[in-house]
Amino acid sequence: MTTQTSMSAPAGLATAPEVIAPLAGRWTRFFRYLRRHPSVAIGGSLLVLMALIGIFAPLLWTVDPTAIATSRRTRIPSELYWFGTDMLGRDIYSRVVYGARVSLLVGFSVAILSSIVGLSIGLFAGFVRIADGIVMRIIDGMMSIPPILLAIALMALTRGSVQNVIIAITIAEIPRVARLVRGVVLSLREQPYVEAAIANGARTPRIIFRHILPNTFAPMSVQATYICASAMIVEAILSFIGAGIPPATPSWGNIMAEGRALWQVRPHIILFPAIFLSITVLAVNLLGDGLRDSLDPRLAKSI
Repeated sequence: MTTQTSMSAPAGLATAPEVIAPLAGRWTRFFRYLRRHPSVAIGGSLLVLMALIGIFAPLLWTVDPTAIATSRRTRIPSELYWFGTDMLGRDIYSRVVYGARVSLLVGFSVAILSSIVGLSIGLFAGFVRIADGIVMRIIDGMMSIPPILLAIALMALTRGSVQNVIIAITIAEIPRVARLVRGVVLSLREQPYVEAAIANGARTPRIIFRHILPNTFAPMSVQATYICASAMIVEAILSFIGAGIPPATPSWGNIMAEGRALWQVRPHIILFPAIFLSITVLAVNLLGDGLRDSLDPRLAKSI
């Protein structure tokens, strides 16, 4: 008679292969998704890289970005000063690296805040017919003003700071999200499953959170990426014209504004922050295009 040496796992405890298999399956689907949508992989990788540059700026061989040294003004790029120096002798490389924090903070903050507020307004306008006309006329009036002009007008009423720039750009971007969500809500209200829920006596909050809200995430996520890119450009424009973040704060717009007077003789002062801003905006747009292609049922392919 043979003795059974193997012992079964206790009931309720999964073995290692049972835990690893689902994780491996998720990673396989994730990498397959990235192969199907390379723009998501490229845009996401570039955006993560820029975020890491901003987060770990003190560890990337930088110096104090606000340190002034008049003896080393307008130096050209060299081994000692990788991106050169500006008219006050500040290291441009350090200012550009630290400037990533400001641009990404403004972009992500505006995208999140405008999405939340615009979603609330869009749901309210789409479900309350009486308020729809009033709310959407206000939205139409705000959308008739270009976002940059509206942001400049709002910044003229306050002092320059990162928080005020975020608030001004958020107010200018809310109408785009609200109109998008309202259109989605009006379309979903006519769907058979929503009408069936209403016929079964489902209350409005249940219909919104169970049937309407989940179907707005796909278009809103795509819209949020474009708002993020637009917010970074608007922030750079506000700083460039002196209506945004204080000049002492290192931001890509401030660096370009300070170097415009020496553009013909020292183009590197504007060149490097412009390259970083372009790469970041390109990354966000690539990510948005990839999300649009993958979330649109007419364009998405089975993976």
